[in-house]
Amino acid sequence: MRISDLTGVRAARPGAIAEAAAARVRRPPPDAGARLMIIAADHPARGALGAGGDPVAMADRAGLLDRLCAALERPGVDGVLGTPDVLEDLLLLGVLDDRIAIGSMNRGGLAGTSFEIDDRFTAYDADAIAAARLDGGKMLLRIDDADPATARTLEACAHAVSGLAGHGLMAMVEPFVAHRIDGRARNLLTPEAMIRAVSVASGLGATSAYTWLKLPVVPDMERVVAATTLPVLLLGGDFAGGTGATGGTGATGETGATGGTGAVLDGWRHALRLPGVKGLVAGRSLLYPPDGDVRSAVDAAVALL
Repeated sequence: MRISDLTGVRAARPGAIAEAAAARVRRPPPDAGARLMIIAADHPARGALGAGGDPVAMADRAGLLDRLCAALERPGVDGVLGTPDVLEDLLLLGVLDDRIAIGSMNRGGLAGTSFEIDDRFTAYDADAIAAARLDGGKMLLRIDDADPATARTLEACAHAVSGLAGHGLMAMVEPFVAHRIDGRARNLLTPEAMIRAVSVASGLGATSAYTWLKLPVVPDMERVVAATTLPVLLLGGDFAGGTGATGGTGATGETGATGGTGAVLDGWRHALRLPGVKGLVAGRSLLYPPDGDVRSAVDAAVALL
């Protein structure tokens, strides 16, 4: 199927999505020594469309899908993380066979809103992920000591971790300590803040047996990873602008190590040497690199593994 055919198929045969999910060839679970390379594409559902200085870079869905298909065909890429609309497009395009597919769950904390920390589960839930034969679910957890909505998000994430574990599926938790600067939610990317976030996230749910953490690269990453025995995947960021790798604040939970291409790759390279780190989850930095060459950007990241 071509990208240009998707709307017609969705209109005429909505059941084709369930058929494609049922027919998808699933990849076996990773072994203990495996390193994973996952492409992230759940940003648009939070209204976070910017990349590389372009505030609407991800707004063109056909362009995003074309870039995702290019990334998924590269050797060493293990899978993709996305919301239902994106993963279902990829299912219809037939590019998820033998790939890990992770469903993004809580996308209700829209970027820049007053209710951003009240990050409700508006996409997948655990039962839907299991029914679609996906391989796990991802959730964002921002802990803002001054925002009472944090408690609701904590509770919802705990239920999601338990629900996914009940199906024997990975729960990928992306935790941050957040606060407001000029009315906008910002993530505090100091080692101490990340250690606190890791400690809270590790204890969510009735069991941590299936929990993995998705963490940004920050200074003293050794201390951050040492705060847990859970497997860690590194959070990719944007090659253009921001702070991230040097501490400070990120924007909306959609950012990790940021800065020049070399600085980001160096941060990933260093953190990937740590024994608890099992791979990389990167989105905009690979799908929208400064030179526009998706294949080369993905290959450079895979080479680090």
